[in-house]
Amino acid sequence: MNVTKLTALAAATVFAVSLAACGSDGDSDSGTDSAAPMSSTAATTMDSSTGTDTVDFGSGCAAVPTDPADAGSFEAMATVPVATAASGNPLLSTLVTAVKKAGLVDSLNSADGITVFAPTNDAFAKIPKATLTKVLADKKTLTSILTYHVVPGRLTPSELAGTHTTLQGQELTVTGSGESFTVGDSASVVCGNVQTSNATVYIIDSVLMPTS
Repeated sequence: MNVTKLTALAAATVFAVSLAACGSDGDSDSGTDSAAPMSSTAATTMDSSTGTDTVDFGSGCAAVPTDPADAGSFEAMATVPVATAASGNPLLSTLVTAVKKAGLVDSLNSADGITVFAPTNDAFAKIPKATLTKVLADKKTLTSILTYHVVPGRLTPSELAGTHTTLQGQELTVTGSGESFTVGDSASVVCGNVQTSNATVYIIDSVLMPTS
């Protein structure tokens, strides 16, 4: 009986040690779980480390509302898709009108990662009024012009210079570096690297015209 009891006690001890070992593995798993925030922190650090490349720049940015509650502020625009974001920006009301007339609101809002060169109201004002009225009334021409302002992919400032194929189909060349860029022949970026939920926007001071 004593031998039996000792055997049972030994077995119980081994079982207890096994449980402890499993518990130790569980602690290790727990340690892995506790390491998860470290991974999350690393990801956050990586995001913040590239944050210098996602900060808006340019003198025209001063005209963007600073109140985060304003629909046209950088903070508000970052939470909504690009056409919706543009509708809240006081610099882009003419562009918004053109996008609506071309029937491109849903297409732009549903696009998965694009770069938009957005002409300001003053850019459209450079076009003779009669010509602008005619273009706004011609959906095919208007669509061609507007899609010439859109490039697939979200281009950071460091990726901006170069030749890009637009959604319209023709190529668009951007020159410059840092915070100074020329788009096409003469359009300057006046407020760059503006973020929306699905696009990166570069606000420009002239309307881009495709060659045909």
